[in-house]
Amino acid sequence: MSFSNEVKNELARIEGQKSCCDKGELYGLLKMSGAIVLSGRNIGIHFSTENAALARRMLQLLKTNFKLQTEVVITRSRRLKKNNRYQVRVLPSPEVSMALETLQLLTSIAEGKAKLLSSSCCRRAFLRGAFMAGGSVSRPAGDYHLEMVTGNYEFAELIRSIIHSFSMPVKMTDRKGEYIVYLKEGNAITSFLSVIGAHHALMEFENVRIIKEMRNNVNRIVNCETANLNKTVQAAVHQIESIKYIGEVLGLSKLPSTLRETAEMRLAYPEASLIELADMATGKIGKSGINHRLKKLEQIAKDLGMTD
Repeated sequence: MSFSNEVKNELARIEGQKSCCDKGELYGLLKMSGAIVLSGRNIGIHFSTENAALARRMLQLLKTNFKLQTEVVITRSRRLKKNNRYQVRVLPSPEVSMALETLQLLTSIAEGKAKLLSSSCCRRAFLRGAFMAGGSVSRPAGDYHLEMVTGNYEFAELIRSIIHSFSMPVKMTDRKGEYIVYLKEGNAITSFLSVIGAHHALMEFENVRIIKEMRNNVNRIVNCETANLNKTVQAAVHQIESIKYIGEVLGLSKLPSTLRETAEMRLAYPEASLIELADMATGKIGKSGINHRLKKLEQIAKDLGMTD
């Protein structure tokens, strides 16, 4: 099961919300994926989904808030996965028109927002409905991405503005005649999941995200230490080559005592760090002093004709 379906299944089982929030959620569901059907003088509603839990949710919300005749038709998809598709149908009747007016589905989006989404709890329910009907979210193990897709620009702008009202960095774009409202940051997605009430999914998202970020941090540290180690090894190899060249061409005995001591220590302890060499040296000298002597030896080798 995809992470999107896990989130939607959790949301579809939320209970105990107020009647006004039911209507806000229905507004999001039907505005996103509902269709109005005309039959003579009466109007019906069709809502289609491949998620059984969402179909049950739609039926529950309709029956709890309105006296409507409903039926569910299950069909088998002809697509490759051959999933079941659940069609929730509200049979045409005069009562349907009243329900649509109550849900502001026959008015402008601005009017629907003003009458149905004035309170924070109803806006949360609206986003929950819109996400269940037309949203998706990637698993946190991969790239962070949550989106809702609609063919209605005004409705997409409504979703974007309401998400923005909860202080999330939401963006909108268009693609092939559809409008995508999306979030790309991990913190923004966890905030969104919290706003719509997907608390179990939020915990799973956060747990995976923490492990992922820890692994990334460890990898960065290991890569950094490996790079530093490689630099140290390469430097030591070049130092030893320079010292051996001086020994062959000039002789180490011809070097000043301090440089000769450093050269002999480097040959004797090829894997020692600069600090370790400084501790073994005669007299008080630090890491920078040892490094200066080794650089001097490399320069002497170069002056004697050694090539890199």
